[in-house]
Amino acid sequence: MKNLSWAPLGALALAMAALVPAAHAQQKSVAVTAIVEHPALDAVRDGVQAALKAAGYEAGKNLKWQYQSAQGNTGTAAQIARKFVGDNPDAIVAIATPSAQAVVAATKTVPVVFSAVTDPVAAKLVPSWEPSHTNVTGVSDLLALDKQMDLVKQVVPNAKRIGMVYNPGEANSVVVVKELEKLLPKLGMTLVEAAAPRSVDVSSAARSLIGKVDVIYTNTDNNVVSAYESLVKVGQDAKIPLVASDTDSVKRGAIAALGINYRDLGEQTGRMVVRILKGEKPGDIKSETSAKLELFVNPSAAEKQGVKLPEALVKSAAQVIQ
Repeated sequence: MKNLSWAPLGALALAMAALVPAAHAQQKSVAVTAIVEHPALDAVRDGVQAALKAAGYEAGKNLKWQYQSAQGNTGTAAQIARKFVGDNPDAIVAIATPSAQAVVAATKTVPVVFSAVTDPVAAKLVPSWEPSHTNVTGVSDLLALDKQMDLVKQVVPNAKRIGMVYNPGEANSVVVVKELEKLLPKLGMTLVEAAAPRSVDVSSAARSLIGKVDVIYTNTDNNVVSAYESLVKVGQDAKIPLVASDTDSVKRGAIAALGINYRDLGEQTGRMVVRILKGEKPGDIKSETSAKLELFVNPSAAEKQGVKLPEALVKSAAQVIQ
């Protein structure tokens, strides 16, 4: 009888013990911020959340998840960074260079995982590509520019003057400009720059290139990507082909892009966050890049911008946008 009387209490103790991990997991919180909302950065955010869910961390159940966009404003990015640091989450995910710089400037203790940052060393987020021994790690969307220019030549074989619209205040774009200035002369090409400090400047910057360039190449500059339709209009009106490094831009009117799948990049970032939630220190995790590139083409956009894509290029594409 004695054993029977203790049985319910024993079962209760086991049930309570089973709840301990869930209660502990309830404490996990991840705060996510992006400099602006556009398809590539939104895909990173969604990929991060998907990777967390796959690892058992689900918003509303055992994960506090919050997201804020700075709507393209660096002052707002700094405010969001300070707010998130004050919340003291288990990790802050900062998407795109300006947001990452704002968060890293705001804390030396809260774990920070950057994503969709072209050159985290040039952006002064980490001292090198090796483990930082700080509170920062992350995933870069750095692309090999020689492969980008190979694509430009396939789309516009006789291209000599490469136009680029970019925000001179965005570190990742400045890095690309400097690299192109070194690379293009070796390929018999020249770079023609047009500054767009704000999204509303993209259209006028693109128009300033009319008659001066054979093609416009766009990197993952957040001002440009968030206002891509205005660039497409100039490309169509002036018959200037647009080649992008962001595959989502092909759906919006670029002719072609050899780029990273930003959903995959987000999932890669999310898996890094999971490692931190499970106890690893961000400073012990080296920054990563993605080696997975996909070719997207848009034959209809090519026609509107005055070129015809080679059949072999279209056949080699991972996705053909009609």
